[in-house]
Amino acid sequence: MRRTAWASLILLLALPARAQNSSSPDASSGPDAVKETTGRLVLVLPFENRSGQPNLQWIGDSFPDTLNQRLNSAGFLTITRDDRQYALDHLGFPVDFRPTRATTIRIAQTLDADYVVLGSFNVQNGTITTQAQVLAVNKFSLSHPLEDSSPLARLFDIENAIAWKVARQIDPHFTVAEQTFLAASGQVKLSAFENYIRGISSPASSERIKRLQTAVADEPKYAAALLALGKAQYADRSYADAAATLARMPKNDRLALEANFYLGLARFNSAKYADAESAFAFVASRLPLPEVVNNQAVAASRQGKDAVALFQRASTADPNDADYHFNLAVAYLNRGDSPAITRELDTALKLRASDPEATDLRTRVVQAHTSGPALKTSVETAGFEPLERVRRTYSEASFRQAAFQMDQMRAARLAALPPAQQATEYTQQGRDYLAQGLIPEAEIELQAALTADPRSETAHAGLAQVREQSGDPDSARKEANTSIQLKPNVPAYLVLARLDLQADHPDASAGNVRNALRLEPNNSAALGMKQALLARGQALP
Repeated sequence: MRRTAWASLILLLALPARAQNSSSPDASSGPDAVKETTGRLVLVLPFENRSGQPNLQWIGDSFPDTLNQRLNSAGFLTITRDDRQYALDHLGFPVDFRPTRATTIRIAQTLDADYVVLGSFNVQNGTITTQAQVLAVNKFSLSHPLEDSSPLARLFDIENAIAWKVARQIDPHFTVAEQTFLAASGQVKLSAFENYIRGISSPASSERIKRLQTAVADEPKYAAALLALGKAQYADRSYADAAATLARMPKNDRLALEANFYLGLARFNSAKYADAESAFAFVASRLPLPEVVNNQAVAASRQGKDAVALFQRASTADPNDADYHFNLAVAYLNRGDSPAITRELDTALKLRASDPEATDLRTRVVQAHTSGPALKTSVETAGFEPLERVRRTYSEASFRQAAFQMDQMRAARLAALPPAQQATEYTQQGRDYLAQGLIPEAEIELQAALTADPRSETAHAGLAQVREQSGDPDSARKEANTSIQLKPNVPAYLVLARLDLQADHPDASAGNVRNALRLEPNNSAALGMKQALLARGQALP
């Protein structure tokens, strides 16, 4: 991702604002909305280690990883580690360079960042304390210090708390609860997290793979570590190992698109073209970017399939890419369509005149003076066999641009719907996020639903589940009761049932399960709660 890519991301931010990023029902449209959604590109720098213990440097490197995840879930755009390193290289700074305020601004300007988060940490007697500040690049101003502390064993808590404070510093209207951020990291072991951070930070391939393998062994379902390990194995040309690692990524995980892109490449390099096509098709079905569609087409073509339609999609989506036109010409060669081949090669050579293979192919096609099946035979002589070109690099900027565009298109579509229907769709998306364990994203969607329709009982029930999962039983109970007052429903009753059981009130829990089963006698979750109560000797009244 480079400066021009980030610039286009910022331009995308001028599209209509998402309702959940506003603090009032009418803030999602008009000039104010555009103003509020611009300037949300954030660069998080590694935190300075002031502990005097070099072996804890990995903690400073871990802050950008966690803060980026949380800020992305909150609707901000963050700059990746790779692009931060690009900026340092571009400016002639070493990777471990600790910038001054002036050089921080230069780095931010190189990457078009609107805000920079910089900070430090210290560890004493098993307690970590940290301080962060937000630099507003356009104002050249630093925020007041954002501070927090916790036992070192609860490192995720302090990083998530700082992320929440940063979000609030940048956007005072940010409504997601701090407790939701604190619950967002899941159950990853700290030892696995340490090996993951040490792994992605290691310049040596062998050390990187070893650390990431240890992280995955410690936490077999650690999605970020699986992706990083698969990419490291792919870069090391261990294609079979990379494919085995990346195939373990759940399809509903937010990292599944990138994982399947590299899974497709690993399988392609092992000549498993059908499997490669399947992996690329999975990504293209969700984000049909030209590089993905192109790779899907190449994998299909290597199996002897006619991939003209797919190559046309790629070249139409990005008409200024010479390789896509060359690939389309090769696909037309398989059809024996001489005029189409010449047209695509002419376009490719206009875009890249110094392409000897394209020049050679065009010359051979013109000299063949034929079309149809005989053309391919005539052209492919003396060892000349043009092959379609696969894209081997994953552009996170392109993927995030496309995802953001889709989000904006969805918001624009929902804005035209009646409030109750808006609430229904936002609530469903919130439930989907909950099913994936994405608690902050779920809360944002459910808050949007309640902005559209404050009397949506399903949105209140969903928010009750968010509060339950984030460890705030009082707020969860309040939301569940509000939901039931609006309209009795099974999800809200089950939240109350679980809270009552956790509080050792089995009678009250049984009553709520009974109410749920009255509404839906065959509800599997309610029947499961019933069995759990019966196992404890608690009969339903």
